[in-house]
Amino acid sequence: MAKPRAVVTTACASAAPSTSYASAFLPPPPSPSDGDLLRSLHRLARDLSAADAPAPFLRAAFASVSRRARLLAAAFDDLLLCAAGEGDLPRSASLCLREVLLVLQRFKAVVADCATRSRTLLLLQSDEMDAELRDLHHDLATLLDLLPVVELGLADDVMDLLALASRQCRRCASAAEPEPALKTTVLSLIEEIEREIVPERERLEEILEEVGINDPASCSDEIESLEREIGDRASERWTAAMIALVGLLRYAKCVLFSATPRPSDSKADVDVEDDEESPAPPPDLRCPISLDLMRDPVVAASGQTYDRESIDRWFSSGKSTCPKTGQVLANLELVPNKSLKNLISKWCRENGVAMEVCEASKSEQAQAVAANKAALEVARMTASYLVKKLSVSFSPDAANRVVHEIRLLSKSGSDNRAFVGEAGAVPMLVPLLYSEDAGLQLNAVTALLNLSILEANKKRIMHADGAVEAVTHIMSSGTTWRAKENAAAAVLSLASVHTYRRRLGRNSSVVEKLVHLVRTGPTSTKKDALAALLSLAGERENVGKLVEAGVAEAALSAISDEETAAAVLAALAKRGGAEAIVNIDGAVARLVAEMRRGTEWARESATAALVLLCRRLGARAVTQVMGVAGVEWAIWELMGTGTDRARRKAASLGRICRRWAAASAADGERGAECPASSVVPPAMMAS
Repeated sequence: MAKPRAVVTTACASAAPSTSYASAFLPPPPSPSDGDLLRSLHRLARDLSAADAPAPFLRAAFASVSRRARLLAAAFDDLLLCAAGEGDLPRSASLCLREVLLVLQRFKAVVADCATRSRTLLLLQSDEMDAELRDLHHDLATLLDLLPVVELGLADDVMDLLALASRQCRRCASAAEPEPALKTTVLSLIEEIEREIVPERERLEEILEEVGINDPASCSDEIESLEREIGDRASERWTAAMIALVGLLRYAKCVLFSATPRPSDSKADVDVEDDEESPAPPPDLRCPISLDLMRDPVVAASGQTYDRESIDRWFSSGKSTCPKTGQVLANLELVPNKSLKNLISKWCRENGVAMEVCEASKSEQAQAVAANKAALEVARMTASYLVKKLSVSFSPDAANRVVHEIRLLSKSGSDNRAFVGEAGAVPMLVPLLYSEDAGLQLNAVTALLNLSILEANKKRIMHADGAVEAVTHIMSSGTTWRAKENAAAAVLSLASVHTYRRRLGRNSSVVEKLVHLVRTGPTSTKKDALAALLSLAGERENVGKLVEAGVAEAALSAISDEETAAAVLAALAKRGGAEAIVNIDGAVARLVAEMRRGTEWARESATAALVLLCRRLGARAVTQVMGVAGVEWAIWELMGTGTDRARRKAASLGRICRRWAAASAADGERGAECPASSVVPPAMMAS
C-alpha cells in the first residue's frame, strides 16, 4: 500500500488556538451523530453520482467522479443498515468517515463552481481543475485505505466496493492529464486572429460544438457569463484570453447563428395610455438616496449599501455622515457589494430590464479591450461582416437581426464604434429609422445612439443625408416611447459638439419635437428630452428659438417631476430668456417651491434661476420673489443644508432680497409692496 498522504482532520482543526477571548468560555458545537453522518455521506454520494457535466469536454472528468460516487453510495447504504442495527460506529471509523464527508463536500463544491462558470473559462482553467480533482481523489483514496472496515463488520462485497473505489481514486490521482487539445486549439485560434487571419467558418463551428455552444441562446449566455466574469476579475491569468473570446463569440454569433433577437433585447415600450409599466425593482435593490435601481452597489463604513454614483455625490457635497442612519462615518471608504450586484443582475435578466454598467467598469473593460490585439481584430472582422450583410438584407426580419448585432457591438468600447462607423454603417441605418417594424426601428435608432458617442461618428451622422430629419421623425412618429427616448438621447449626444449644437438649435423641427416629448412623454422620455434641451440652451443664439417653441412653459410643467427642468430654466435665464420666464403666470412661485422641495441639483438650479431673473429684470422679478410666502425661510434653509454652489446662490438671492427691502423702506414703500411675512431671519442678516 502506498504511503498515506497527510490529511487535515477535524480534530486538528478544532485544536487551533482561538483568537476570541469570549469564545474560550463557549462550549464547542455539537458534532452530528453517527446516523446523521452516514445519512449525509449517502446523500452527498448520490448527489455526486447524478452530477451532469456543464460542458462536453468535462464529461470524462465528471463521469469519473460519478463512478466513484456510485460505489460509495452503495457502500454507505450498507453502512446505514449496519449502524441501525448495532448503534454507534467505532471511534476510529467515525473520525475517518467525518474526513471522508469533508472530501465529498469539496468534490461537491467543485461541481457547483463549475456549474456557475462560463464554458470557455472552464476550458481555460481545465489544468487547474484537473489538479484540484487529482488532489481530492488522492485524499479520498488515503481515507478509504485508513477506514477500519474490519471493525465495521462489513460484508465482503461491500469491502470489495470500497477497495475498488480506493484503487480507482489512486489511479486517477497518479495519472496527470495532458492539456486538452481543445484548449490548445482555442488559444491557437486567438493567436491567428492577432495575425489578422479570419477564422474558417467550418473550423469555428466545430470548435464551438466541442465547447457546447451550438445555438444563438447558448452563444448569448456564454457572452454574458464571460463579460460578468471579466468584470468580477474571476481569473487574472486568463483575462486577456477571455476578452478575446468575447469578441470571437460575437463574431461567431453573427456568422454561425442568425436568429431573431431575444425579446428582452428588442422589447417594445408600451404607450403612455397603456396601464402596463416596467416592473418596479424591489426596495432592497434600490439606492436609499436616489431610490433608483443600483448599478454599482457599495457598502459605506456604517454598513449601509448605496449606489456608488449617489454616495460619491453625497460625499462631494462636503458631508461625512451616513445618509440613512445619520451617524458620522469613521472613514469615507467604499467597499463593492458583489453579492448584491449579482442579485441585481439576476433580477434584471429575469424581468427583461437593461442592466447599465457603471462607468468605472465600462472604462476598465474598454481599456483592457484596447490593449488586446486579438479582441480588436475580431471586432473589426465582426463590424465588417455585419455591415456587408446589412447591405444585402432586403427583408425587415433579416435587417432586424443584423442591426440588433450592430447595436450590441457598438454598445461598449470606442474601438467597436470606430470599426462599425468606418465600415459604413451610418448611411445604411438612416433609412431604417422610417421602418414601420417596431423592433427594427428601435434597434436602428439605438445603434445610431451608441455610435454617436464617438466623436468621429457624430460627424458621420450629422453629414449623412437625412439623418437629422430621420431622428426628428422618430421623436414625432416613433412606434414606441423607447425609440422616441433614444432619438432624444441621440440629439443630446450630437449636441455635445459646439458646431452641431448650434445647427440643431436652429432646426425648429428638432426643438418642437423635444418640447412635445417633455409635455407628453413618460418620465424617462421627459428626462432625455429635457437633457437635450439643456444642451441646446448652452448656445446663446439658440435661446430665442427655444423660447418661441415654448421650452420655458414645458420645463415649468415638468419641474416637479424632473430635476433637469430647473436647470433648463436657469440656462434660459442666463442667456436671454429671463423675460419669457417671468411672463409665465406662477413661474417664480414654482421655482421657489422647487428650491424648497426638489433634489439637491434641482434646488441648486432653481436658486440659480431666481438669482439670474432678479439680476436681469431687477425690481420686477424681485417683487415676485418676495411676494412668495416663506421665500426667506427657504433661502435660510438652503444656506444651511444645500451644496456649496446652492449655498452661494442662496446667499446671493438673500442679499438681493435684503437690498430690495432696504430700498423699499427708504422710499417709504415697504409696507405697501412687501408682505408682513417677509421679515428676514437673523441668520440671513450676515453679509
